[in-house]
Amino acid sequence: MQLGDTCYRKSFLRRAVLCWKEMRKEIEAAVVLLAKKDPQSLEEALELLQGTVFSFSMKVCGQREDAEDTMQEVLVKSLPYLPKFDSPRALLVWLYRVAKNRCLMSRRRSKFAPKQDLSLDELMPDKLELELLSKEGPATPESQAIRSQQARRLREAVQKLPAQYRIVLVLRDMEGLTDDEVAEITGLKPGNVRVRLHRARLFVRKEMAQRDGKSRAARRGAARSRSGARSRRAGAPAAVVPVPRPASCKAMFAELSNYLDEQLDDSLCERLEKHIDGCAPCQVFLAQLQSTIEQLRTDGDDAPRATVAAKLRRELLAASRLAR
Repeated sequence: MQLGDTCYRKSFLRRAVLCWKEMRKEIEAAVVLLAKKDPQSLEEALELLQGTVFSFSMKVCGQREDAEDTMQEVLVKSLPYLPKFDSPRALLVWLYRVAKNRCLMSRRRSKFAPKQDLSLDELMPDKLELELLSKEGPATPESQAIRSQQARRLREAVQKLPAQYRIVLVLRDMEGLTDDEVAEITGLKPGNVRVRLHRARLFVRKEMAQRDGKSRAARRGAARSRSGARSRRAGAPAAVVPVPRPASCKAMFAELSNYLDEQLDDSLCERLEKHIDGCAPCQVFLAQLQSTIEQLRTDGDDAPRATVAAKLRRELLAASRLAR
């Protein structure tokens, strides 16, 4: 994989932009419908907004009941303000900000208390893992069953993220917002958004890679068992002493998200690409990270239960008529 040609990054970015444009169309359509100010248009707009809020809430909360409660609270709170929005971006930021606060409150009530800070050193591979990466290569989904399993694992990995990282990852990679929009919703500086985004991506990549590694090891073990071969790795595994990663690789890993998002200046980009071109393990690691980001960006949207969504729309329409 030669990375010196910027087509590598541009093709990656093009795929991301196409995914994000689809999401924006729903919000743009909702703003047009809201401007008509008639009951039928309002109901259609509410249906679009329900889908956006519920899908985001499912990715953050991880539980359907919490996501449906969030959808209801966000839209009830937003109803008086909806006709005032003439900008899709303003409406988008408002909805996500309200939904974000509700989701975090929901997680606190369920006593979700993961480790709060992610160390960059803990998320980067050491030399031993790099050597294994160069031998194994990235896993490629070969069937619908494997793709379905990967999607489930991806959601589970996202749910393991501490809340402050999970919110940034969901908004930026799964919902398709810009760094500035994520900063506006979360109250972070854009630079801090970049830091949390990169660490969240590395965390999810590591979770996915570890699960893929365990699956491959299990398949190899089953094959050896079927053939009657005795595994030398049976019994308690020997302790592995971490091997320091090369300094040049360490510096490169800290910039990978900025590289893939085309946030590096030309000189730094050139040095990074030169390093990767000559480092097979880093090429595999970059491919894994890119694959993780693409899975996040193409993860399907969840829909609320039709009966719950319809009941909420009826209630909102009734409240809208009473408010006139």
